[in-house]
This record gives sequence, C-alpha cells and structure tokens, in this order.
Amino acid sequence: MTTLKANFVIIIIVIHTNTAYYDRMNSQKLDHIDRLILQALQQDSSISQRDLADLVGVSQNACWRRLQNLNKQGVVNGSVAKIDRKKLGLDLVVFVMVRTRKHSTEWLKLFRNAVLNTPEIADVFRIAGDYDYMLKVVTKDMASYDAVYQRLIEQIELEAVTSYFAMESIAENRPLAI
Repeated sequence: MTTLKANFVIIIIVIHTNTAYYDRMNSQKLDHIDRLILQALQQDSSISQRDLADLVGVSQNACWRRLQNLNKQGVVNGSVAKIDRKKLGLDLVVFVMVRTRKHSTEWLKLFRNAVLNTPEIADVFRIAGDYDYMLKVVTKDMASYDAVYQRLIEQIELEAVTSYFAMESIAENRPLAI
C-alpha cells in the first residue's frame, strides 16, 4: 500500500514540474536546458534533433517540445548558415555612420526601404549619439562600396555619412552570450 502512495506522489510531482516548465516558457524565462539548446544551435543549427537531445541530456521528445516552445515564443527565429565572406570575395567591411535632419515616419519608411533593399547592407542599427544610424556594409572592394553609397544617397536624403573601413576582423558573427 505504501508503494502505491509513493508512486502516486511521484506522478503528481512530475506533472507539477512539467506544468511549471511550460509556465516559465510562456514568460520567456529560460532554464539551464533551454540555454544549452540555444548555445548548441548557435554553433550548428543543422544538428539533428537526436544529437541535440543527447548533447543537452534530455529525451528526443522533450527536446522537440522545448524547440517548439522556443520557436513559438520567438526566441528562435529560423536558422541560417554561417558563410565565410572572404571565400566569396567579400573582403571589404565598412561601418557607415549616418546622420539625418529628418525624423518623420515617412522619411523612416523611405530609409528602411532603401537599406533593406540593398543586399550589401548586412546590419542596420538606430543609435544614440552624434549619428542616427549605423550600417554594416559587406562588399568586395572600394568600387563596390562606392556603388552602394551612390545608390543609397540617390534614394534618401542624408545630412552626413561617415565611413569607417575595417582593417581586420578580430571576432565576427559571434554566438550570443546566453
């Protein structure tokens, strides 16, 4: 009789633990296993679900549920391949600081459209300080960068543009600290 009671108590605890996990996931709090999953995916998003489950120490079903929740919550937004830009001849990285006099919704819409439709612009940030925006342009050479610059200033009015040319990449596309 005591064995049945002990088993019954264990079942209740397991169900409660699972419910607590899903409550945490819905509020986007990550536990140790979630962090391990995210770290592994940042290193190799092509890892099989079975290998990922083994790596983080959970069953394949538990790993699948966690991945589904991380996707549902927007913590994971797809997966991409890391590409060696130099092997594609994309040797020039330019950080472009942009200042504008205009801050209207209409101007911002034009600016977003211009930068998002320029494939050489890899990253765009609205920043605080002397400039309003910082762009990361990845291209093959100075002539290619100048073509990007000319296309950009034809599409949108800018007050000032200052370009900083990277001489060396010490660390690029590093995984997030989770």
